[in-house]
Amino acid sequence: MTIQTASMRDAAPLAKLILLAIQDIAYQLTGESNEENVLRQLEKFIITEGNRFSLACIQVKECDGQPAGMILCYHGRDADRLYEPIIEHLFQLGGNSNLTIDQEADEDEYYIDAIAVHPAFQGQGFAKQLIAAAERRAVELGYDKIALNVDQSNDVAHSLYRKLGYSADKQIMIHDKPYWHMVKKLAI
Repeated sequence: MTIQTASMRDAAPLAKLILLAIQDIAYQLTGESNEENVLRQLEKFIITEGNRFSLACIQVKECDGQPAGMILCYHGRDADRLYEPIIEHLFQLGGNSNLTIDQEADEDEYYIDAIAVHPAFQGQGFAKQLIAAAERRAVELGYDKIALNVDQSNDVAHSLYRKLGYSADKQIMIHDKPYWHMVKKLAI
């Protein structure tokens, strides 16, 4: 039961975990309208370097050699660069050159974009372990601030993040829904 950087063999289960984490946002970012195609496109993003879903951004919690959970992180100053391949994909699908992606991360933070634990493994503390791994990684990289966004209607997640030392500093809109942007200072 280790946490490590994701590998190519994890692409299919990771796509399912990302969909579990970001739900309708996955449809928006893939430009797809059914779950099968969303998962297929997420897998393509995962195995392609240089985008927000790339393997390099994902840490995996494994149980019995299978991904039981994942956390997807990157630094906020890299967000625009990591969003570009997504925007290019959407442009290729629809031809709209004015596409934008909601700005989720601030420039001065290590950003937790998504976290999910497979339903079969929920309630075992894996989310806390994944968040702790992300915090350790942020410190290793020299970052003193970590952040995430939580849907304002998700009281369970909001409570967990508060217990782990995160506090809301503002409200943002992601895919037309209100989220709390929550931050935590890290000792480096």
